[in-house]
Amino acid sequence: MNDSRHVLDRVRKVLGHGAGSRAPSTPPPALTDYVVRLIREDAKLPELFAQRAAELKMIVTPTTSQDASGKLVEFVTKQPIKSIAISVSPLLERLGIRVALQSAGLIVKSWDEITLDQMYDFDCGITDVSYAVAESGTLVIKPTARQGRSISLVPMYHIAFVERDQILPDMVDLFDRLARDPDRSNVILISGPSKTADIEMNVVTGVHGPNVVQTFILQ
Repeated sequence: MNDSRHVLDRVRKVLGHGAGSRAPSTPPPALTDYVVRLIREDAKLPELFAQRAAELKMIVTPTTSQDASGKLVEFVTKQPIKSIAISVSPLLERLGIRVALQSAGLIVKSWDEITLDQMYDFDCGITDVSYAVAESGTLVIKPTARQGRSISLVPMYHIAFVERDQILPDMVDLFDRLARDPDRSNVILISGPSKTADIEMNVVTGVHGPNVVQTFILQ
């Protein structure tokens, strides 16, 4: 028994736990951006995001604020989409998204008009984003009272609108932003459509989420 205590005490000291433990004599070396980051300062972030997202089977379309609603309607009317849930979003309102979709004969409801159970009846969800990460082709969405997480996770089609100044170089920048955000407890990271692989590595999309993710980048 005494021998086992002696062994455990020595383990605690090495790990820095318990009485008599010792802290490391020198801190670990700081890592410079040149080592940690793969995205250089001169990188064109929208183009890089589009490239990485496309590699993950996301559809990325550049557009302008004036053309956004028209390009959206053009995309939606080519898909088997009849009903659409949209976020309560100042950006989507400014772009005239709801009016354009309704004028095209589509059923459109905003998040504050539907329940979670009703989300399963919609073919498509349209959201804005909090950020986008160029290095990984990732959309970052924070669920809020105006935009529930099911809009981007339940329907078979997810459409997101991204503004250029929301695109960050990499995850280092993203986690730095989130660390300073008081409302960061629930964040969704989306890198392409939902993917599932079985034991034989056969990949199927859309089993546990959207089968198609379309992103419009506002120039």
